Amino acid sequence: MSDYEDLTYELRGHVALITLNRPERLNALSEGMTRSIAQAFRDSQADDDVRVVVVTGAGKGFCSGADLKRRTLAEGRDQPEGEEASIADRRYNLRGIHASARAVQGLDKPYIACVNGAAAGAGMDLASMADIRWAGRDAKFTTAFTRVGIVAGDGGGYYLPRVIGMARALELLWTSRLIDAEEALRIGYVTKVVDNASLLEETMAFAAEVAAAPPIAVQYIKQLCYQSMHTDLDTSLRMSQYMQTVTSATEDALEGPTAFREKRKPVFKGR
Repeated sequence: MSDYEDLTYELRGHVALITLNRPERLNALSEGMTRSIAQAFRDSQADDDVRVVVVTGAGKGFCSGADLKRRTLAEGRDQPEGEEASIADRRYNLRGIHASARAVQGLDKPYIACVNGAAAGAGMDLASMADIRWAGRDAKFTTAFTRVGIVAGDGGGYYLPRVIGMARALELLWTSRLIDAEEALRIGYVTKVVDNASLLEETMAFAAEVAAAPPIAVQYIKQLCYQSMHTDLDTSLRMSQYMQTVTSATEDALEGPTAFREKRKPVFKGR
């Protein structure tokens, strides 16, 4: 397993729990954290024991975005002497949060964001990358970028319209308006809102339920749904036929009916 900076990674059963770990800064992104997030997603994809990925934040925040107290976007990050800030910032994006967005795109396992507090800027983008978002009642969301005079550079312009639709996404991106968990639920950004005290427990219970399902079928369902957004009905039906043929040949496809006949809970092994 990789070494991570400002992040913890643990496997609970078949669920990988990734915890952003700078609670004193509401888990604002350091360069080390952004690299670690991308690596944690890649490690989850490579580990056959991982069936579901959950991302949350330590302390009272999910992720407050870029750490502007360390250095603003306009100043760049750790640029070599004499290098323009814009070039340094581009290097930061490519190494950091852009790598995370690409790693998520390569993740065929369910990704659940467990949003326990503020999710702002790149932090909201990280939540937007998830397949499903569960939020605590204290959660707050803001795209934030126009507040500091810039454009969403961390995948928000790609993911957010796909989650809540173009009009709502543009409104939030243009205004950087703060929304609470109940509004996020109402507009379809989050799937469920629960008390903060039980948020992680309930999210992990749901993740474990998904992880107990046949993993090959679960991963194919994710692929089918996302790919079907970019194709026509006939192509989607052909993809589903292929995927059904593959899953029908697995041991898990035999385990389900066998467990039903034997009146027991099925044990799916991903093969």
